[in-house]
Amino acid sequence: MYNEKHSEPDNTQLNRLLNIMERLRSPDGCPWDKKQTMASLTRYTIEEAYEVADAIASNDSEAVRQELGDLLFQIVFYSQIAKENGEFDFESVASAICDKMTRRHPHVFGDTQVDEKDLEAQWEAIKATEKKSVGADDSIFDAVPSGLPALKLAQKVQKQCARVGFDWHTIAPVIDKVREEIDEIEAEVNARQLCEQRVEEEIGDALFAMVNLARHCNVDADTALRKASHKFTARFRFIEKRATEQKLSLSDMDLEALEQWWQDAKAAEKNAD
Repeated sequence: MYNEKHSEPDNTQLNRLLNIMERLRSPDGCPWDKKQTMASLTRYTIEEAYEVADAIASNDSEAVRQELGDLLFQIVFYSQIAKENGEFDFESVASAICDKMTRRHPHVFGDTQVDEKDLEAQWEAIKATEKKSVGADDSIFDAVPSGLPALKLAQKVQKQCARVGFDWHTIAPVIDKVREEIDEIEAEVNARQLCEQRVEEEIGDALFAMVNLARHCNVDADTALRKASHKFTARFRFIEKRATEQKLSLSDMDLEALEQWWQDAKAAEKNAD
């Protein structure tokens, strides 16, 4: 069986970070850090998580290292606040996740044998047992944080429904649903009297259907849209660069000329590949 203590990391820098955080929150520490609460920090935590994702997407290992440090600092910050409130500390946070990961990987830390295809089912079964032990509610959505970014929330909700059989078994009806939702958007846009609320609702339904399509294709919708945004940005930077080279203003150009440069940007991408 795997020995958890086969190698002990040097915690010198982690202890240093914990001491820095404690100093920042001390009476003679930093005024900004001292006034922060868990609630006030959440937006920074979300931003740091996205900055980690951006650094990974840029394939810049040094940027990833820096951003992971920023994200770690957020965890240390929350832990220090909780410690001051007599709730928990960083040690108990680390202990809890160690216990959870050990418990949820009996095929690694125990004697359980499981095929790779059954790993997710095992994981969910262990999670369900954990919830029952703490008296959690019975809704399948209890494990879905409502504050997730919209694409992540949609994908999590759909995944939970799929686990209890409320899902299509083939991709064809999923694609049909996407087309249906787009048709409904078009119908609302072309209605005699435009209702912005109904258009918003139909666009939301279409986005939800697209997330479902992504899920059925084993694609993370958030990652796919992020990559599409980066690709669009790179192509438009190509257009900006060409306009600068030709001493032209984009706002003075017609759409046809811009579209031609857009096609040039796409061609340049293919040549680079």
